[in-house]
Amino acid sequence: MQNNSHWSRECAVAITVCDAEGIIIEMNDRAAEVFAKDGGTKLIGTNVLDCHPEPSRSLLVELMANQRTHAYTIEKNGVKKLIYQTPWFENGQFGGLVEFSMEIPYEMPHFVRGT
Repeated sequence: MQNNSHWSRECAVAITVCDAEGIIIEMNDRAAEVFAKDGGTKLIGTNVLDCHPEPSRSLLVELMANQRTHAYTIEKNGVKKLIYQTPWFENGQFGGLVEFSMEIPYEMPHFVRGT
């Protein structure tokens, strides 16, 4: 499947989408760059579970089964990232998971907004 979401194609955030079975169905350009060593866009059509060792694999299974969001930060090669994995839906039906991976500064402001 091609990435038909033109706004996301060149977005600076890596976006990877899998279906309800875990099959990768879309990647934007940034995701293809991030996962180039693993095959880039050749990962489309493969199962996201095969790309993750334990305990990440079991966590992804649980996220899909319970259709819930998981967010965390990582640091790798001197780069800090926010990873946000969340379910997507089509016509109210669970479609799978989408992962947003974005580089973030080491220090950044945090604002508490009023109601």
